[in-house]
Amino acid sequence: MRSLLTLVVLAFAFNSSAQDVEFKAANFKDNKDAFQTALAAYEKGTEHWILGNEQVFMVKSPKLHYWKALAEFEKAYKFNPKSAELNFKMGVCYAHSSYKEKCIKYIYAAYELNPLCHHFMKYYMGYACQLDGKYDEAIKHFKAFEEEYRKADEFNKFTTQRLKECASAKTLTAAPIRAWVDFVPELSSAQDDYAPSVTIDGEEIIFTSNRPNGHTPDEVGGYDADIYTATMVNGVWQTPKALRGTVNTTKDDISSNLSYNGTKMLYSVLNDAGNYDIYEAFLKGADWTGSVNFSTNINLRSNEIYASYDFDDKLIYYAKDNDGSGGYDIFVSAPVVKRTREYSMPTRVSDVSTGFNDGPVYLHPDGKTMFFASEGFNSMGGYDIFMAQKKGGLWQAPINLGYPINTAYDDYFFAATANGKFAYISSNRPGGKGGFDIYKVTFWGPEKKPAYATQDYLLASIAKPIQDPELVGEVKVAATINLTVFKGITIDQLTKKPVEAVIEITDNTSGKVIETFTTNSATGKFLISLQAGGNYGIAVKADGYLFHSENFDIPAGSDYNMVNKTIELKNIKCGSKIALRNVFFDTGKSTIRPESYPELDRLVKLMNDVPTLKIELSGHTDNTGSATSNQTLSQSRAQAVVDYLAGKGIAKTRMVAKGYGSDRPVASNDSAEGRQENRRTEFEITCN
Repeated sequence: MRSLLTLVVLAFAFNSSAQDVEFKAANFKDNKDAFQTALAAYEKGTEHWILGNEQVFMVKSPKLHYWKALAEFEKAYKFNPKSAELNFKMGVCYAHSSYKEKCIKYIYAAYELNPLCHHFMKYYMGYACQLDGKYDEAIKHFKAFEEEYRKADEFNKFTTQRLKECASAKTLTAAPIRAWVDFVPELSSAQDDYAPSVTIDGEEIIFTSNRPNGHTPDEVGGYDADIYTATMVNGVWQTPKALRGTVNTTKDDISSNLSYNGTKMLYSVLNDAGNYDIYEAFLKGADWTGSVNFSTNINLRSNEIYASYDFDDKLIYYAKDNDGSGGYDIFVSAPVVKRTREYSMPTRVSDVSTGFNDGPVYLHPDGKTMFFASEGFNSMGGYDIFMAQKKGGLWQAPINLGYPINTAYDDYFFAATANGKFAYISSNRPGGKGGFDIYKVTFWGPEKKPAYATQDYLLASIAKPIQDPELVGEVKVAATINLTVFKGITIDQLTKKPVEAVIEITDNTSGKVIETFTTNSATGKFLISLQAGGNYGIAVKADGYLFHSENFDIPAGSDYNMVNKTIELKNIKCGSKIALRNVFFDTGKSTIRPESYPELDRLVKLMNDVPTLKIELSGHTDNTGSATSNQTLSQSRAQAVVDYLAGKGIAKTRMVAKGYGSDRPVASNDSAEGRQENRRTEFEITCN
């Protein structure tokens, strides 16, 4: 009985293997010419396939080797789709591409035709099962490979990592985080679309794509990467367009990071030596121009790519390989000469770097949160997105953002809006148009207890309604957002046309200017993020216009807030008036407080810049108290400002102090907000 069973098993194994049709002349006696053509393609493809494998073993990009192999393998496959080894090699090519899902079909077919067709068959069968979500089967194949192929010492770390990934995937998929991940078809194509970066209000995006661009395709029909941009209108992304200006070239141009206000960006360009360097470009009107090599200390003989601005623009984080001979790690550099964008030599950020590829990296504007991609740590497979938070100047242990943000596929890049509710990622998971596509992450926020003991459903995602699950442990992504976003446009008060203006942000407590930038000349748009725990003066200046000022006092611990404002700038002509919003007095007195000095010094500069200017300084109060006391207080405050300006060298003959008390309100005195508006210091141009 035992021998009969053995014969049955052997016969089954023989029949299964017999389905494998090898590339041998004996199998194609009736079609010799076609066989020779197919065999030549198969052998040529194998040459490229071997070169691709060598790169992968060194944790380097296989570049075009696998695609060149596939171009030949496709010819051979049309002639003989029953070759187990051919199916295996095609599966390996797709496994190391951005079209990973396609590898499952070929690896499964190879295993069915002949599970012994290649000594790496069980490893890639495990990988195909991993991509297919069959984690227990994947673990079985990986362990079998690990046991049987101990000679692959240099490959052990890959097998060990795959086993860890499957264990992580089982744990993380069992407890999905509170988020939707929705495919964004408006931004995606059948080619690779990746590296999204958004402004902090989430209404402008840039990303990279190798979709057809009119350039000459490479030897396998692919196009170089260009940078694209799109604008959100009424919640819908408009059709992406290639970035205007001089940024895109006929080489690979890869977006890295928009500055939070959207006026400059970091990107990488493929140089003549075949490595990527980091560049910076600036938005001038509708065009991106003025590209500069970011720093000679950063751009060395290795690949430097996927750079990110720090929240206060003092540091730059980026991915760098080991002089072209290994995987990417995350590095940081500090400014040496900030004005010329010269930075220090790179320092490896060991807390967020592994023996696998690490990066891209994104620094959240909250100043304490880093998001980065890695093939290491407890990835579910390929690149996963992780979060690390800075405490005491050190980056803490990274946390996997969890499923469904991360999958067994490559999920990388992370660009968040300032409010922490939305983010954009790139992924080659199934369900897109092909290759890497753009996906939107929507965070649900803290879990709420249902009012009744019934199933509680949240709002439907784009795809389908999702039941609110109970979570063992929730990943809180940028849970506390202590930012105020101040956005808007600068326009001419009379013509309503955009005005290019310089915006200067001052810490009123220290009197130091902490940031200066220019609004867009074509649109007048601006975007500023202000950290909680500060009192800020914001001055808006443009040639030929009176400057405009705003004051933001943001207490420590304040929640996220967004202010959207149209600033109408006034021409410098007789009769023009402007309120000095950042001039402060002690309560009930005319003593100027020190935080007023930056505002008054800007007025001094204006008076010096326009020597013919004569002004009336006027003080105004609300209607609280008697008319007499209000008149006296407003007059003394106006005179205090005149005295300050005179002390700075402005001739008193050019200034008149006038107190109007509560006679000229600009808002209703029936509310606290209105009374605050009415308590002001103004100046009016009386002669120019």
